[in-house]
Amino acid sequence: MHSLFAKAARFRLLALGLPALLVLGPPAVLALGTGGAGTPAGASAVPYLDPAVPVAARVDDLLSRMSLDDKLGQMTQAERRYVTPAEAGKYRIGSILSAGGSAPKPNTPEGWADMYDAFQKGALSAPLRIPMMYGVDAVHGDNNVVGATIFPHNIGLGATRDPALVRDIGAATAEEMTATGVDWDFAPCVCVARDDRWGRTYESFGEVPELPSAMTTLIDGLQGGKLGGPSSVLATAKHFVGDGGTEDGRDRGDTEISEKDLRAVHLPPFQEAVRRGVGSVMVSYSSWNGVKMHANRYLITDVLKGELGFTGFVVSDYEGVGRIDGKPDLTKEEVAKAINTGIDMVMVPEKWKEFIADLRAEVKDGTVPMARIDDANRRILTKKVQLGLFERPLADRSGLRTVGNAAHRALARRAVAESQVLLKNEGVLPLRRGGKIFVAGRSADDIGMQSGGWTVTWQGSPGKTTPGTTILEGIRQAAGETSKVAYDRDGKGIDKSYGAAVAVVGEKPYAEYHGDRPDGLALDDEDLKTIDRLRASGVPVAVVLVSGRPLDIASQLGGWNALVASWLPGTEGEGVADVLFGDARPAGRLPVTWPRDGDQEPINAGDGKKPLFPFGYGLTYGG
Repeated sequence: MHSLFAKAARFRLLALGLPALLVLGPPAVLALGTGGAGTPAGASAVPYLDPAVPVAARVDDLLSRMSLDDKLGQMTQAERRYVTPAEAGKYRIGSILSAGGSAPKPNTPEGWADMYDAFQKGALSAPLRIPMMYGVDAVHGDNNVVGATIFPHNIGLGATRDPALVRDIGAATAEEMTATGVDWDFAPCVCVARDDRWGRTYESFGEVPELPSAMTTLIDGLQGGKLGGPSSVLATAKHFVGDGGTEDGRDRGDTEISEKDLRAVHLPPFQEAVRRGVGSVMVSYSSWNGVKMHANRYLITDVLKGELGFTGFVVSDYEGVGRIDGKPDLTKEEVAKAINTGIDMVMVPEKWKEFIADLRAEVKDGTVPMARIDDANRRILTKKVQLGLFERPLADRSGLRTVGNAAHRALARRAVAESQVLLKNEGVLPLRRGGKIFVAGRSADDIGMQSGGWTVTWQGSPGKTTPGTTILEGIRQAAGETSKVAYDRDGKGIDKSYGAAVAVVGEKPYAEYHGDRPDGLALDDEDLKTIDRLRASGVPVAVVLVSGRPLDIASQLGGWNALVASWLPGTEGEGVADVLFGDARPAGRLPVTWPRDGDQEPINAGDGKKPLFPFGYGLTYGG
């Protein structure tokens, strides 16, 4: 009988193109389903493959069977460009990621599913058939995939003050991710942005801890009612902790504040994320009072895992462990320090073989206790079991039709409309139908500009990067056939016959430290010249500012008839037009304080500085 079970299991594996796996002691066999919906071999399955066995018991059983090689592999996360499916199985790799812009060819939902399945089959070829997890930065929708719905960046969602909307966006993002097989999202960023010069300001929901804390509902949407349910992906609270408070807004800099202030300002959103059951936490590149977070055992082990009771696993940031000593190369000392600090999985994109070798050496000489290795594996494996990866390891392609579908785009359009903050209005808004409207500005007809960084590529880029509706297209649709809408990027050709002009201007796409602006937050000369051309015509001008943060516009504001902070709305430009035409009343409120000039940075609610617009400010039509 036992041999019959073994032959049946081997046949099913070969049908998937996988080698036969180790049979673990009669009558147990390892079983692997097909089409992403595999099931264990009933009562004869080993405990860790049996979904009827409690999660903790399954993990304990699996740990008892794992070699040191198995355990070190599970703690390793490699980047897709530097690992093959065969190596994923040979080295027992626990996770693979796509860095920003790292995508399969073709970059389509089907292409992602094919790539995911290839890596997963590679991982499952190892003797214990432990599935890998695949991680991506899906920070405003499944933004790595061409054709996915791109939602507003977090700063815009913070302006909505709508946690239920944010939860729904998380659920929609998870649907689009799971259709491609990807099961781990490096989101949400729950940082508290305290200096607008910081290049990640738009990744923050706001400058006070209450706002990012409220928006941790994104975790509920991503993970679902419980991990392993339909369209459930692992969420990640990042970047632990204090990354939004660095001196002068320098990305990866030093947050020089007391522990009291760290706990009061930067820790609460992580506490709320843990309360919601977030599956993983990512460590920040930044330091706290000179100590790299990747080496801060007190905050990671004592506070996060101990005091806050976090039971998920901690992952490093991209090459973050190799930067502990301030030098680019990964060392054994850095590896040992990071693991003993409490980091469970190391994102070591290219030098993952060196990491495994270094960690093995540090375990064998006793520098890293075996108990620490087992604890890290228990945390990682628990999430894999809860996600249902052992039963459903492959992409569920039945959901491919959800990627960029009409329902998700309608949700994004509503989010865009709710995120618009009306800061000034001298009667030009809402726009009137039936007349002539002139639209200008480099951000008016550009999906890449209005979506910002982390859109298809890491830094984002101008142009037709992914399908969507530009703000200009949204204006034309909203204006209807009775209106005439003219457009010139530079504002040339306008005359007094137009009833209103709309200048859509702002920042070029950027991400992370490339977006740091220590020298000021002024508009580019190109944008200023465009606005000046419109003003010179005598036509009332409404400025729509597409940016990842407040900009230094106080000296120009007096000559503008209206100002709308549009943030980085994503692919659904109709949401901006809905507000411009009054189909949706402006309801957004500032998630950050708007400085009177760049010299006021950092400026935050309650610090005594007089802003141009205070935190929470926002006008509407008719009052």
